[in-house]
Amino acid sequence: METVLDRAASRNFAGVRLVQAAFHNRSLSLYTKLGFVAREPLSVMQGPAIGKRVDGCTVRPAQLSDLDECNRVCRNVHGHARGGQLKDAINHATATVVERGGKITGYATALAFFGHTVAETNPDLQALISSSPSFGGPGILVPTRNAELFRWCLESGLRVVQPMTLMTIGLYNEPAGAYLPSILY
Repeated sequence: METVLDRAASRNFAGVRLVQAAFHNRSLSLYTKLGFVAREPLSVMQGPAIGKRVDGCTVRPAQLSDLDECNRVCRNVHGHARGGQLKDAINHATATVVERGGKITGYATALAFFGHTVAETNPDLQALISSSPSFGGPGILVPTRNAELFRWCLESGLRVVQPMTLMTIGLYNEPAGAYLPSILY
């Protein structure tokens, strides 16, 4: 990890993020000693497709022409855009967008362990989660402090697979909206 941090410093990265298995006490201690700050408890959730429709929301496959609007949503929620990852997901046909009131209000690169999702509100995020035919890998990473979303996931049939912790060192913007981080974020 020190090599990773040295490389990030040599490239002038503003910050480093990782997702740590919360039950692993030694890694939590190591990352904390290296300067990481625990930012968000996460619950990896898995289960059957939900298939509910969220009133006022429409979910469809993302298109390259959606990149600017999706980047706007991401900047509003996280303070930065993730257009490169979204473009890759669009090219792999895994990305979706949610529209409400005639505008894009969220997107998902994939509803999976290695995909991220950003939305203006919980209902936008719920629409994206509900539209997924399955959840890839171990599941989706749900911020546990978002009690409304976490409860909705449980009531919709998803179960907690394992606890994790989002940790950062350096620049971090507290999200100003609904999101699901990626294991890669």
